[in-house]
Amino acid sequence: MNQYLDTFLRGFSEYGNYLWSELLWSYDYKPWYENYLYALILLSLVVWGIELALPWRKGQAPLRKDFWLDVFYMFFNFFLFSLVGYNGLSNMGVNLFNDFLANTFGITNLVALEISSWSHITQLFVMFILVDFLSWWTHRLLHRVPFLWNFHKVHHSVKEMGFAAHLRYHWMETIVYKSIQYVPMAMIGFGIEDFFIVHMFALAIGHLNHANLGWDYGPLKYVFNNPKMHIWHHAKDLGKNKYGVNFGISLSLWDYVFDTDYIPHDGRDIVLGYDGEEQMPEGFVGQSVAPFIPNRN
Repeated sequence: MNQYLDTFLRGFSEYGNYLWSELLWSYDYKPWYENYLYALILLSLVVWGIELALPWRKGQAPLRKDFWLDVFYMFFNFFLFSLVGYNGLSNMGVNLFNDFLANTFGITNLVALEISSWSHITQLFVMFILVDFLSWWTHRLLHRVPFLWNFHKVHHSVKEMGFAAHLRYHWMETIVYKSIQYVPMAMIGFGIEDFFIVHMFALAIGHLNHANLGWDYGPLKYVFNNPKMHIWHHAKDLGKNKYGVNFGISLSLWDYVFDTDYIPHDGRDIVLGYDGEEQMPEGFVGQSVAPFIPNRN
């Protein structure tokens, strides 16, 4: 038991040191342009600048409703959550799971498909497609399973779309996504440790999907998720589609393949939210606690 506790506690110090090095830009294990913290800030400023220069909803204020709340969510979900315990719990959970497989089934290596010998580009492409596909199915579960929907409501409490709404979500979603993705990803022997470019590409698509922009990328709309498509995912009135539509994260093609696409008309001025949204608290603490309160709509 002590080894798991040590793993948990070490997770605090390791992530704290990592975040401190990101803040100070003081490391020698990766190139300067892969500073995750400042890359996220730069990406956010660029997309925010684009939506301010080319707004789809002309009357929406530059500092839209809940702008600063969403900015806080962005930094909390990507950095502070790991700092306050997730990194340690995640490391401990992985060790417990691996020990369970080893002690119960004699499985000491989950790798079923070794692709480390493939080209760098091919591995990155496979990683991007696989993660997005798993995320698409997880996203559907968040809408179909009532327990999970209680957490996902936080993301759907957005009333005005903007880039930072991309990362307004309950911290429990991180646990759900990562838990579902762990085994499939562990079964593929990736030889590349640095997926920074792919991850930033996915973040850019997510920022743009939520931005105040009227883009659909023309013929590429059937491949990549886009603002005109994703706004319907947040629509309060989805007609007969009570479990949601347009679940795409980076790619829209899964929705077209599995018939969950829905763009009935131009959605620029549609009402966003969900039935019962008035029960959702307005602040971060209240929204973090609300899903755990029984009988809350």
